[in-house]
Amino acid sequence: MENEEMEVKEVSVETGDNNGIKISDDVVAVIAGVAVSEVSGVAGMAGGFAGGISEVLSGKKNLSKGIKVDVGEKETKIDVNIIVEYGTRIPDVAFEIQNRVKKAVEAMTGLKVLEVNVHVQGVSTEKPEEEQPEEKIEE
Repeated sequence: MENEEMEVKEVSVETGDNNGIKISDDVVAVIAGVAVSEVSGVAGMAGGFAGGISEVLSGKKNLSKGIKVDVGEKETKIDVNIIVEYGTRIPDVAFEIQNRVKKAVEAMTGLKVLEVNVHVQGVSTEKPEEEQPEEKIEE
């Protein structure tokens, strides 16, 4: 069985196309999510209520949170919903996200990325815990 899988991989690499291989929307969403998480200025992903609940219940971080993917046979369109850190230049963050997501998805899947739409859903004004001063307890 392992030999059959290896042969399929070799054929798809040699021909350079997907030869009947269907890549799941979830796979593309996770690849895009990892690429977005590496961009500085992104405070987090904006996901729906259901995504937040499942993340809390499972205890696992949802890497595809805030990402909507539409995968065709040879191309894909990706929508990314983010929360930016206060003080960052939003056009620069969005441009960096578009570049990283496009490169990562095309390199890993072979799909052509037609669109990467970045939707800024909010601005985070919270400072990291390290920078917050400790509260003094008065007696």
